[in-house]
Amino acid sequence: MIGSVRGRLLDKDPGGELLIEAGGVGYRVTVAPSTLAGAGPVGDQCFVYVHHHVREDASDLYGFAELDERRCFEALLSAHGVGPALALAVLSHLPPDELRRAVAADDAAALELVPGIGAKTSKRMVLDLKSRLGAPEAVGAGAVAAAAGDGAGSAVAEVRAALGQMGFSPSEIRDAMAAVSIEAARTGDADTGALLRVALQELGPR
Repeated sequence: MIGSVRGRLLDKDPGGELLIEAGGVGYRVTVAPSTLAGAGPVGDQCFVYVHHHVREDASDLYGFAELDERRCFEALLSAHGVGPALALAVLSHLPPDELRRAVAADDAAALELVPGIGAKTSKRMVLDLKSRLGAPEAVGAGAVAAAAGDGAGSAVAEVRAALGQMGFSPSEIRDAMAAVSIEAARTGDADTGALLRVALQELGPR
């Protein structure tokens, strides 16, 4: 199994693929937009952690700038009905710690911002990932437990729904909810109004 690739970057496909030459072999590696953008110019040295996905009819490489991203990707693959394309889409919308916060707080609505994930799938994913993802490093397990209890998790979900009703785009909601999740986890605050003010402050005037 291939666990990482280091070599010269031969090509960057805007569709989400890097071509990396290592030891005289060119490896085609599928990556998320953030990894593609951070890979540097063609001709430079490039390094990615790799998940080698082997099926009966294919052998594909998926690359990540951080080892934690690969670990989360592999955890997502273990969830029911999640394939590599969907797992990569999830990490494109929810970085590892934000994904962990959503799972710890039973915030299935966070996953519904990812194209292709509906309410039923998101709830099943949260259940499947509970035992496979640790606590987010930024706030620690104790703070996440506080966010998941005392109603903070439902308050976060209510804020997300309110922002959608106010007409904010999925990308705006995603950015605002990162700040809301951190605040809820830090304080254990279950006040929807207070958390909504945090979100609106993060979004700024329209």
